[in-house]
This record gives sequence, structure tokens and C-alpha cells, in this order.
Amino acid sequence: MKLSFAVGIILLAPALAFAQQNCDKPRNDFDGLYCLNKVYAQTDAELNEAYKELNTTLPDVDKNTLKSRQIDWIKKRNASCSKKIDDAFYVNLSCATKTTKERLEVLQERLRECKSSGCLPSKL
Repeated sequence: MKLSFAVGIILLAPALAFAQQNCDKPRNDFDGLYCLNKVYAQTDAELNEAYKELNTTLPDVDKNTLKSRQIDWIKKRNASCSKKIDDAFYVNLSCATKTTKERLEVLQERLRECKSSGCLPSKL
């Protein structure tokens, strides 16, 4: 078990090292996929932080509205950026990243608004 894990790390390390340093010029589709996934994961983490922060600034009555709108957004993102064909599931990471960045900007705008002039539930 330890040997196979070590061999896996040794074989994977060069690919990860390349992808981490050369995401501006990936060698192949797998390197490109690795890089796109890194960008998406970072954007998604930022979105989750913004959501949590906004949620803590909202009055209790508006938290359900935010949650409902976030669930609606997730459904829309999934419908726009993914599809299932037979037993395979495909995700367009460029679409998912772009859509997530757009939602992140909306949440950040609402957060700034809440901190400066008060939250407007109609804009959640």
C-alpha cells in the first residue's frame, strides 16, 4: 500500500509541477484541464467565503431569500455548464468558472452595499 502510494506520488509529481508553473502554456488537454480546475476551485472557494460573509451580515428574515437565490443560481449554472450523456457527465469548466465569477461579483456587491448603506433584500 505504501509503495503504490509513493510510486503514484513520484509519477504524478512531474505533471503537477509542470501544470503549477505553466498554466499559461499547457502542453496538452490534461494540463489545461488541471489549470482550469485550479482556477475554478479558487473561484468557487472565494464564492463560498463571500456567501458566508454576506449571510452573517443579513437579518434572519433575509437569510432564507439569499439561500433560495443561491440554490436557484446553482441550478442555472449546472444547467448551463454541464450535461449528462448516457452514463457520462460533462462539465464545461470555462463556463462554470465564468458563471461563478459573475455570481461572486454579485455577492461582493451585495456585501459592500450591506456594509455601507444597509442591505436591500430585493437585490439579493
